[in-house]
Amino acid sequence: MKFTIPGEPTGKARPRVTKWGTYNTEKTVLYENLVKLCYQEQRNTYTEKPVFMSIHAFYGIPKSTPKKNINLMLSGEIKPCKKPDIDNIAKIIADALNGIAYKDDTQIIEMNIKKSYGETPRVEVEITGLLV
Repeated sequence: MKFTIPGEPTGKARPRVTKWGTYNTEKTVLYENLVKLCYQEQRNTYTEKPVFMSIHAFYGIPKSTPKKNINLMLSGEIKPCKKPDIDNIAKIIADALNGIAYKDDTQIIEMNIKKSYGETPRVEVEITGLLV
């Protein structure tokens, strides 16, 4: 099950706690909805078996980047050591797919995550069912 989420990678923000309760930020809710929509449009399968998840986050190259560095970024010699943190990218995607791609994200028993620069910012996700 492979699918792509267009746009800059987004991480899960900490929930906000108020005297009226706990809630996710609007940015987190919007991105989770985008993940769900992309999954349902490109893939729409469901499993209750253990899964392996692979996430490759491609960051856009900043407009202020010197031309000599662009090829180094695209070839992987310069890495995107910037926010969001890799674990927050995984968290927002795994949580968004609860009940849609799998029953619960506890079924993810192995994960591979990578950050790179790309000409087009996006996140590519692949979910593979494991034989156990």
